Amino acid sequence: MKTSHLSLLVGLLLGAVLAFGTFSQFFLVLVFAMVGLAVGLVIDGRIDIQGISERRRG
Repeated sequence: MKTSHLSLLVGLLLGAVLAFGTFSQFFLVLVFAMVGLAVGLVIDGRIDIQGISERRRG
């Protein structure tokens, strides 16, 4: 699936949540979407957790 198609689906989902729910529900869905994106990027290897933790240690 192309990135543009995935972005369209996410936008439609978030729009539906905002249209049929409250702003707090929209914000909760948005937070979970960001967590899911971060987990997906770690699994794909696009984010290196060890590199980030080593930089914090010095």
